[in-house]
Amino acid sequence: MKHPEIIQGGMGIAVSNWRLAKAVSRLGELGVVSGTALGIALARRLQLGDAGGHMRRALQAFPVPAVAERLMAEYFVPGGKPTDTPFRSVPMPTLNATARSNELTVAGSFVEVFLAKEGHAGHVGINLLEKVQLPTLPALFGAMLAKVDYVLMGAGIPRAIPGVLDRLAAGQPAELKIDVAGAVAGEDWSARFDPAAFCDGFSTALRRPFFLAIVASATLAMTLAKKSSGQVDGFVVESEIAGGHNAPPRGALQLSASGEPVYGPRDVPELQKIRELGLPFWLAGSYASPAKLAQARALGAAGIQVGTAFAFCDESGVDPALKLDVIRASRAGGLQVFTDPFASPTGFPFKVVGLPGTMSEAGVYAARERRCDLGFLRQAYRKDDGTVGYRCAAERVEDYVRKGGKEADTVGRKCLCNGLAATVGFAQIHDGVREPAIVTAGNELTELHRLMRPDAESYSAADVLNYLRGAT
Repeated sequence: MKHPEIIQGGMGIAVSNWRLAKAVSRLGELGVVSGTALGIALARRLQLGDAGGHMRRALQAFPVPAVAERLMAEYFVPGGKPTDTPFRSVPMPTLNATARSNELTVAGSFVEVFLAKEGHAGHVGINLLEKVQLPTLPALFGAMLAKVDYVLMGAGIPRAIPGVLDRLAAGQPAELKIDVAGAVAGEDWSARFDPAAFCDGFSTALRRPFFLAIVASATLAMTLAKKSSGQVDGFVVESEIAGGHNAPPRGALQLSASGEPVYGPRDVPELQKIRELGLPFWLAGSYASPAKLAQARALGAAGIQVGTAFAFCDESGVDPALKLDVIRASRAGGLQVFTDPFASPTGFPFKVVGLPGTMSEAGVYAARERRCDLGFLRQAYRKDDGTVGYRCAAERVEDYVRKGGKEADTVGRKCLCNGLAATVGFAQIHDGVREPAIVTAGNELTELHRLMRPDAESYSAADVLNYLRGAT
């Protein structure tokens, strides 16, 4: 199969939704859905009434009907819940996931990929974060049930994923080692997923998708190519000016006068060494132009990955009001993207767009009551009794410290789970207060005007592809 030249980035919680991925894939490039918190996306879309019936249509195609029936009974609200009513809670990811948690994760992943692939012959990928380990196995299985073509993973060192894909494709149980802070010598913890058990004793061989690792250095690319548990099929080489989580700078953390991490020559990927691996690679981070695409090809790349330009197009999942605010501010030249070294509970730098009313504002951040009720970025840790607990640097400070965390690690941490969910219209309500959004994008956010006519305030995924291909 010929690989695509343009990969649409897998961004946020449902920013890269099925509609966006479908629009890109239908036009011959690789549309990618975000694999983060797809169970949340499914549950909340059902509670909002499932306009258009898309969730219900996809669930009707789910190969384990009893699971689909249970999810419908629990979450579907005909006509949608009242706007001032909170969303129903869902299970948080844990090492020994409950059946209910696995069902929601598998079905959410299946639904997103199924809808992205529906009605055309293009190829679709799913993007996952290595840092979000606990739901990885069921998320991968759900995507593979829907015949996903590519799996992309970054924000860590995903050496185990190729082997996991091999086992799931063969219908065999898969395990994934989980990082547990404070583990002592000889202790290992793993998450486990059994396809046959999930499918009530029936499992079948599935097509194994291509695996693309998202890397920021030649060293990591070489490690993954040579020491992974199975075949790595290529790389997305991402620079620090891309949106979302960035790889931290190599060496001791230094901050600029504005408080952003300082990247240096050691952080520039050595493309010659990556080329020598003989695997296809795509360049990402401010490559959204015909000239940059040509430059990437001249450097030996198969093409480029583009995120920010797609993140604010008509088909993306970003709330329409936020989308319009971003587009207007970008055109006026009033937008700033801040690489926040402390925002993410993971410790990775995270790019935040400065927008009024969002968590980019100090007052909005300070007014929000700290809590952790979604839990995707929680850290597993060893408790004194030898069992595993969970803590998040963005939860209540006293709770984090009680669980053995350092108070200094809570300073400036933002609840990305709730903030990113709010960005796509899934804001939870606590005591009558709606969770504020947090918007992430790459440095190319200031260049969105290139994709629109002078009098326009919106653009489509097709407009982005036409621009990149030099058609406009």
